[in-house]
Amino acid sequence: MAADTAYHGEMGRQFALQATHSAYNAYTDRPAMLELAGEVNGLRVLDLGCGAGHYAADLLRKGARQVVGVEGSETLLRAARERLGDRAVLHQHDLEEPLSFLADQSFDLAVMALVYHHIDARAQLLAEVRRVLRPGGTLLVSTTHPTGDWTYFGGSYFAGERVELPFGDGYALSYWRMTLEQFLGELLGAGFVLEELREPRATPEARQVDVRRHDKTHQQPHFLAVRLRRP
Repeated sequence: MAADTAYHGEMGRQFALQATHSAYNAYTDRPAMLELAGEVNGLRVLDLGCGAGHYAADLLRKGARQVVGVEGSETLLRAARERLGDRAVLHQHDLEEPLSFLADQSFDLAVMALVYHHIDARAQLLAEVRRVLRPGGTLLVSTTHPTGDWTYFGGSYFAGERVELPFGDGYALSYWRMTLEQFLGELLGAGFVLEELREPRATPEARQVDVRRHDKTHQQPHFLAVRLRRP
């Protein structure tokens, strides 16, 4: 059985709050992903693992025609609904299962921000994303940096194991630690073409929130973000 990777209850509430203003989420990963997205005016966007709706809100602000969010946690979806109102279409759905409610070639852009490494059924998910993206469409994926994970957890860089990272008040984030070769290999093996790769560093605004974490992102890698094309 697949691991339950959604953030429910109090853990979900803490995650939604952290994602709003944290140095890592708000000022490192999100700016990098939005920059990789480029011009989104008039695009139909699929936000997979949309969380509390932060990325969806920014994409709509940048001119996306429609954002469809998919999230497994009702707690995070409530936060997303509060943030987005009726400006986005939101679905509660387990990303370990096929996206059967979405039509073929119906999106211009798909976003998976810091969710891919939580998923067990990644090959199935990538096949579904390829199905729902139009030819020439874009996929953005961010994940924990393989080197950052190795530095933090130690052991073999090639371990390829599920790990737990302490989070919030007594919780832990469970995700797959993977090598750069595995991460890119899965994406390219699913038929996507790599267009750009980033190792995001915190923006200057992060210094107002957390100087230590801002400086840390400029000294060692924390996230990896890629832009891919669906041929």
